Amino acid sequence: MQANGAPQDTDAEESCRNGTQNGEPSSAVTAHTNGLTVNNNGNTVVNINNNQQPASNNGNSVSDGVTKKKRLSPGEEDVIRLVGQHLHDLGLNQTVDLLMQESGCRLEHPSATRFRNHVMEGEWDKAESDLNELKALMHSPSAIVVRGTSVSALQQLLSGPLMSRMKFLLLQQKYLEYLEDGKVLEALQVLRAELTPLKYNTERIHVLSGYLMCSHAEDLRSKAEWEGKGTVSRTKLLDKLQTYLPPSVMLPPRRLQTLLKQAVELQRERCLYHNTKQDSGLDSVPLLLDHTCNRKQFPCYTQQILTEHCNEVWFCKFSNDGTKLATGSKDTTVIVWHIDTETQQLKLMKTLEGHAYGVSYLAWSPDDTYLIACGPDDCSELWLWNVQTGELRTKMSQSHEDSLTSVAWNPDGKRFVTGGQRGQFYQCDLDGNLLDSWEGVRVQCLWCLNDGRTVLASDTHQRIRGYNFEDLTDRNIVQEDHPIMSFTVSKNGRLALLNVATQGVHLWDLQDRVLVRKYQGVTQGFYTIHSCFGGQNEDFVASGSEDHKVYIWHRRSELPIAELSGHTRTVNCVTWNPILPGLLASASDDGTVRIWGPAPFLDVQEGEGLNECCSMDS
Repeated sequence: MQANGAPQDTDAEESCRNGTQNGEPSSAVTAHTNGLTVNNNGNTVVNINNNQQPASNNGNSVSDGVTKKKRLSPGEEDVIRLVGQHLHDLGLNQTVDLLMQESGCRLEHPSATRFRNHVMEGEWDKAESDLNELKALMHSPSAIVVRGTSVSALQQLLSGPLMSRMKFLLLQQKYLEYLEDGKVLEALQVLRAELTPLKYNTERIHVLSGYLMCSHAEDLRSKAEWEGKGTVSRTKLLDKLQTYLPPSVMLPPRRLQTLLKQAVELQRERCLYHNTKQDSGLDSVPLLLDHTCNRKQFPCYTQQILTEHCNEVWFCKFSNDGTKLATGSKDTTVIVWHIDTETQQLKLMKTLEGHAYGVSYLAWSPDDTYLIACGPDDCSELWLWNVQTGELRTKMSQSHEDSLTSVAWNPDGKRFVTGGQRGQFYQCDLDGNLLDSWEGVRVQCLWCLNDGRTVLASDTHQRIRGYNFEDLTDRNIVQEDHPIMSFTVSKNGRLALLNVATQGVHLWDLQDRVLVRKYQGVTQGFYTIHSCFGGQNEDFVASGSEDHKVYIWHRRSELPIAELSGHTRTVNCVTWNPILPGLLASASDDGTVRIWGPAPFLDVQEGEGLNECCSMDS
């Protein structure tokens, strides 16, 4: 056919300039629309019945009874191909034919269509021949090319290792199907005469040869982790092969869905209040509206005030499974609270007493069986409690002149490190027996990394260093200009959140050893205030403050997105529930622990919950 008044050139034209779909002529389709008739060639002509006037259709102009087609831009052609691919995947092939006819586009190159069909039909020799045809296509000076990509780059793309990889994948499928059909000799011939001469992935060829010993088809599918001969495995193979071909020849599989998912993910990332589990599919996403989260869904409303402590509350920490909260106070007690995961209400579970100096730091064991409590600067003792029984397993003290004010669990749950500002820190077992020690380090805060070997320690030299007890090496990781009062590390061990005296909250990249961000708003003097990561995917940062507020930031934004009021004195510690992303707790010198959550189920207008959420800076 002719498009835009120009003769057709199948070798040189762009991918969307052929009025056929999949390289084959489509059946004649006639449609009646607004007095216009679409003929066999996809052109629109005037229908003069009923004295109707010529009209435009789909942006095409009508002159002397013949429609002059609008020239599509490259972007419009791409959209049509994406829609066509999606409709084809849904099985709406007649609709695809009509779309390609009317637009003058082509879904993919005819060689790609043949390649697809031969793969799906298991005609492996023909599919391999198609590969050579596609390679020759890319070497042609009139070949279809990807916009912005040079012909030489694409020639290089479809030559050498890439072509070998594609042939290898085809022949591997051919080999496995022969084995499943019991054609051992044919499979052996493929292995020796076709796969091995490629000299590609020799290790994989050794693995494939081992499948010759499989006694039956189920054994083969199990060992090869393969779906077996048929549509499923061939579709997966085709999806892999498509990723190696330029999109001008064959679109990547499910390209429209991929773009939509990327758009949804980008909107979620830009949403300051998005704090729910992300569904990777599109079925539950309203594509007709932009993604937005209401701030009432965010944990900035007081849900509960815990008043059982009778003095300043210095620390609070949720358990790793999110079902318990531990709070430590100047009143010498630790209270363990149970969380009803349905109502998100807390009830007193156990009170652990006898910490003569008060409790300024708490650490849950990885399996939440044990809880370690430490005291303030002049405390030389450490308490290790069994949370379920409420029994004290270990009371540890190395020396009365010692200072044990910080603790961190090794990921194996069998060891912990502890220390203070009097010049040393120790590695101990669950009975308090000393395993190792590191002298000459005045410790402010400790953390064990996931590798089980490295201990991070902030010291009085305004730095964080990494210490390895196995090879007895240490190295500088973070250097600040002011004292580091406390720090915490993200779950993946990549980021550290520091509360720095007179400076506020700083975010560091531990791997690159660079300061990433300084969060604004918080009032931080020389009191020890503990901040935390939290929310879904740890996208948020929260910290207490000496101005009696809790501040929340999106991790990528320096300005706070929420300031939570309610406490009447310094907020010493904030902890975010690791399982329930809508639950936050804060401990204060006013003797209370506040539990923060989303707005109540009923609409909040001018109620007191809304007054507690002082400001939202979007």
